[in-house]
Amino acid sequence: MSIVTVQLGQCGNQVGLEFFEVISNDANDRQRKVYSECTNDRFFSETSNGDLVARAVLIDMEPKVISQSVAKAVKSGKWRYGEHSYFSQKQGSGNNWANGYCVHGPRHEELVVDLVRKEVERCDRLAGIIAMMSVAGGTGSGVGTYATQCLRDAYPNSFILNHLTWPYGTGEVIVQNYNSVLTLSHLYQLSDAILVHENDTVHKICAKLMNIKHISFSDINKVIAHQLGSVLQPALTGDSNGVYNKNPLAELMSGLVCHPEYKLLSLCNIPQVSSSSMVYSVFTWSGLLKHLRQMHISNTKMEEGIDWQVRAPCLQSGGLERTKSHRRKGFNTSLANLLILRGKDVYSAEIGGFQDPSLYTSWLPAVEAFSIWKTPVTFNKYEKSATLVSNSQALLQPLDYMVGKAWNMFASRAYIHQYTKYGISEEDFLDSFTSLEQVISSYSLL
Repeated sequence: MSIVTVQLGQCGNQVGLEFFEVISNDANDRQRKVYSECTNDRFFSETSNGDLVARAVLIDMEPKVISQSVAKAVKSGKWRYGEHSYFSQKQGSGNNWANGYCVHGPRHEELVVDLVRKEVERCDRLAGIIAMMSVAGGTGSGVGTYATQCLRDAYPNSFILNHLTWPYGTGEVIVQNYNSVLTLSHLYQLSDAILVHENDTVHKICAKLMNIKHISFSDINKVIAHQLGSVLQPALTGDSNGVYNKNPLAELMSGLVCHPEYKLLSLCNIPQVSSSSMVYSVFTWSGLLKHLRQMHISNTKMEEGIDWQVRAPCLQSGGLERTKSHRRKGFNTSLANLLILRGKDVYSAEIGGFQDPSLYTSWLPAVEAFSIWKTPVTFNKYEKSATLVSNSQALLQPLDYMVGKAWNMFASRAYIHQYTKYGISEEDFLDSFTSLEQVISSYSLL
């Protein structure tokens, strides 16, 4: 089954390019024939002369990034984008969600939907759609939200995963919190799941783990792409009988998104080291999984700086006091977790620490809340690697912070006129705030 990727705006197109680079490099090994064939069928179509063409649609309101992405893909010599699978204009959305959603989105709806339809028709069977976008600017967030709405209408029975890149907390765009609130509140009604990467977190990974001195957006996008690939590349599920998972999106949703009120997914990946350090590094499954578990429960997205003082609560404490204890100690309660292990001796890995009932909310049994995928195939040159995709309280604090910042601006009516002139009313803002406050409340009560 195949996945169609829709790359939206500057960030979505740049992340998408790096993602296809990672998976094409990872699958380019003739000694892993079945694995490579599964990857290619999932993410690429093949022309009559053997060229691999990404199952992707590229959308931006400015041409520069798309032109660069198309050229870089060709230059790789391993894959390319389709000749007629992208669309751009000459004027952007001005970092304004309303401009993207109310103007550019409806204006180009027919063309965008038609591009996706043609890509879907090239699939023998559609596993689902991944929409890659930022929440800070105007095109990725505004056009991306409108495009998701159109795709939900066009493919009501298909899985839609929105991959969102959250902006730096210090600010990239003055109205980024408005754009983020409007994007998230709308996508929560449209998407099956929302997988989030935070720029602040990935920046720290680049600085502290990858030892990059002058960090660029390209560096950040490479880390995001690596983590996405670690989830979406072929793996074996518990009942697969040795056959790679046919529809990773369906299995991701069924394992992690068991309630429509809980759609926010976060991701931890280990190890991540610079290429120069990799040859000197030795990893064991016990060490990797011990660190990954503590990263998760202490809500630390990388192994450096883990708070080892945070401990799983004693189940006997029970009830409300247990919940208060979680918050006081910074414990990250989960609704559901998916553990993905790749590499040498993978079947010897001891995973019991992730099946601990104290990690999970009391109203869902741990046996149903935890799932695992494995494969002995190494990923992206790492002999052993582990990824945890989590539906948990990990995003509660950044979400609450972002909504609070947006509300403070809204209360003083800052920049509201920039949105109302395109048709977004103050009531629309209030509806968005109400929607996200409910999400925050729901995750707080896990």
